Amino acid sequence: MIGAWTRRLGARPMSRDKSDTLLLLLSCTLVLLPHAAHLPVWVTPVVAVLLAWRGWVTFSGRRLPPRWLLLPIAGAAMAGVLATHKTLLGREAGVSMLCLLLALKLLEMHARRDLFVALFLSFFLVLTNFFYSQSMGTAVLTVAALVAILTTQLSFQYNGAVPPLLQRLKLGALIVLLAAPLTLVLFLLFPRIQGPLWGLPSDAHGGRTGLSDTMAPGNISKLALSEDIAFRAKFDGALPAKSALYWRGVVLGSYDGRTWTPLQQRRRDHAGLEINLRGNPVRYTVTLEPHGRRWLYLLDVPGAMPKLENNAPGITADLEMLSATPVIERIRYEGVSYLDYALQPHEREAVLGQWLHIPQGLNPRTIALASELSQRAQRPVDIVNAVLRMFREQEFRYTLEPPTLGENEIDDFLFRTRAGFCEHYSSAFVVLMRAASIPARVVTGYQGGEVNAADGYLEVRQSDAHAWAEVWLAPNGWVRVDPTAAVAPDRVEKNLGSVVPRRLLGGLFTIDAGDQSWLARLRGWRQQWDALNNAWNQWVLSYTPERQRDFIKSLGFEHVDWPQMTALLLGAGSLVSLAVLWPLLRNTQRIDPAARLYRQLCRRLERCGITRAAHEGPRAFAERVMASANLPSAQKQAAASFLRLYETLRYGPSAQVPQGALSQLKTYLHACR
Repeated sequence: MIGAWTRRLGARPMSRDKSDTLLLLLSCTLVLLPHAAHLPVWVTPVVAVLLAWRGWVTFSGRRLPPRWLLLPIAGAAMAGVLATHKTLLGREAGVSMLCLLLALKLLEMHARRDLFVALFLSFFLVLTNFFYSQSMGTAVLTVAALVAILTTQLSFQYNGAVPPLLQRLKLGALIVLLAAPLTLVLFLLFPRIQGPLWGLPSDAHGGRTGLSDTMAPGNISKLALSEDIAFRAKFDGALPAKSALYWRGVVLGSYDGRTWTPLQQRRRDHAGLEINLRGNPVRYTVTLEPHGRRWLYLLDVPGAMPKLENNAPGITADLEMLSATPVIERIRYEGVSYLDYALQPHEREAVLGQWLHIPQGLNPRTIALASELSQRAQRPVDIVNAVLRMFREQEFRYTLEPPTLGENEIDDFLFRTRAGFCEHYSSAFVVLMRAASIPARVVTGYQGGEVNAADGYLEVRQSDAHAWAEVWLAPNGWVRVDPTAAVAPDRVEKNLGSVVPRRLLGGLFTIDAGDQSWLARLRGWRQQWDALNNAWNQWVLSYTPERQRDFIKSLGFEHVDWPQMTALLLGAGSLVSLAVLWPLLRNTQRIDPAARLYRQLCRRLERCGITRAAHEGPRAFAERVMASANLPSAQKQAAASFLRLYETLRYGPSAQVPQGALSQLKTYLHACR
C-alpha cells in the first residue's frame, strides 16, 4: 500500500506551492534540530508530531486544520511550558515556547504574511542556539540553517519560472558570503562588552563540570569518565616530563571519616608563605574552560601570580590560586612555575599541628599499622617509603569501579578490598601519615595531559583529574607524594586509558584505549577537531575587550575613545561594503536603449488608456493601438511606426535595420505626446 502510494506520488509532478512548502518544512526542521538536545523531554516529540502533521497535509493536499482545533493545542503547549519551567519568561521557557510556536505556525499559514512570520521566527531561533553552545560546530550548523532559510525565502519570491534548487542554494550561500566581510568588521571593531556575550546571570553557574572543594570515594572517578576539556596549556619551551605535570588545585585538610574538605579556618594570609625556588622556570599560557568555581590551575609550584583582567587572583597560605570571582567564562593567563622547590621548610609547629587530625574511633587497624611502621622506622621518610612499598608490592589494584566500603573506609580499603582510584590511595596514605605523626594533606588537581600534534597545545581533560598527597618532611618542607604512581605508574607516565579500560553499556563492552587499540587510531581525527575548536576558542570566543584594544593599537590608534571608535567602525564598514557592492554594481545588466524607449512608449500609451498585456508583442500591440479611439490619428500613426521599427530592430535581421534607428524611435516617441 505504501509502495503504491509512493509510486503515485512520484508519477505526478509536484506543484510549486507543495515544493516550496516542503522546503520551508526542511528549513524549519534544520533550525529546530539543534534545540532537541536541551528542550524538555516532551517538547521535542510534540514539535516532531506537529512537523509531521504539516508534512502529511502538504503531501495529501488536504486543508490546514481550523483555528478552533489549533487554539486548544497551542494553549495546552503553553500550559505545559508553564508547568515545566514554572514561568513563561527566561531562556529555557522562552526557547521552548518559540519552538512550539514555530511548529504551530506552520499549521496556520493562510497568507503571505504568515510565511514571513515563520521565516523571521526561524532567524531568531537560529540565534538562540548560541544561548547553549558557542562552539565551532554550533557556528557551522547555524550557517547551514541560515543558508536554508534564505533559500526558502528566495523560493517564495520568484514569479513565473523558478530556478533549480541547487541554483537557489548557491544564491542563498552567496548572500551569506557577501555579508561575511561586513560581519568580520563588526566583530573586530564593534565595542566589546566584558563577560560572556550569550550567558545569562541566572545560568552562569549551572551545568559546569570539574573538581569540587571536597573529595570522597567516587568523586574523581566520575570525572575520569569525561573527555571534556578542563584547560589547555601552551609552553614557551620544551614540554616537561609527563611525570612532572601536576596541576595544583585544591588543598584538603579536614577529614570526617569519609569526606575530605578544606580546613575550617582556611589560611588566607600568605604573608608567611616561604618557597625556595631552584632551577629554571617553566613558562606557559593556560586557557581555562569555565567551571563555575574559583580555582586557577598552575603547575606545582607557581613562581608568580597570574594576571587576569577584572578578576584579580589571590594566593592562600596553602598555595592555592583563587580568582576573585567564579570562572564562568573561558579565560587565559600566563603561568610561571618551578618544578624544583622547597615549600614551607620552616613551618611553625602550631601550623603543622592542623595537618595531623584524624577522626577518633575510626579505622583502628590503620592506626595500628601506622604505629607499627613508626616503631620500625628511624626517620619519617622511612614511613613514607614503607607505605609506598606496601602499595607497590602487595595486591593493590587501580580501578574505576572499586567495591563498596563500610564505616571504617580506610581499614576496608587497606585490608579487605585493596582496589580503588586515586582518591582512595591518597586518602589512605594521608591518614596513615597522620596516624604516624607526620603532617600530611590531600591535594586535588589534574595530572598529565596529552599534546595535540595538530596545534602543539597540551590538552588536559576531566579524565586527567587526580588526587595526590603532600607530607611535611624536614628540611625540605612540604613534599609531593603520589601513592597512585606506586600502584599504577602508567597512570602518571601515560594516560588513564592505558591503565583502566573503558566499559560501555553497563560493562557489556570493554574498550582498551591503549596505544595499539582501534580507538587510538581515531585519536588523530579527534586531535584535528580539537585543534580547530581551540583555534575557534582562541581567536573568536576569547576576543575580549583587552584583545580588541590591542588589535586597534596594532592599527596605529593608541588611545581610542567612543567617537573615534564609532568613526573607525563606520569608515571600515563603508569601505568593506563598497568593496563588496562595486563588482555587483558594475556587473548589473544595462537596459538596452531601444528597450528603454519602448518602456517609455508603453507608459505614455497606458496613461491614454491603452495598456499592453504581458504576453503582447509589438505587432499585436500596434494593431490594437490603431484600432483604439483614445488617440488622435497622428499619434496613432507615430505609435504604430514606433512599434513596427522596434519590432524590426529587436527581432528582424540586422541587414533590415535602417541607419539611425534609435534616433527615428526618439522622433516617433516625441510625436506621441
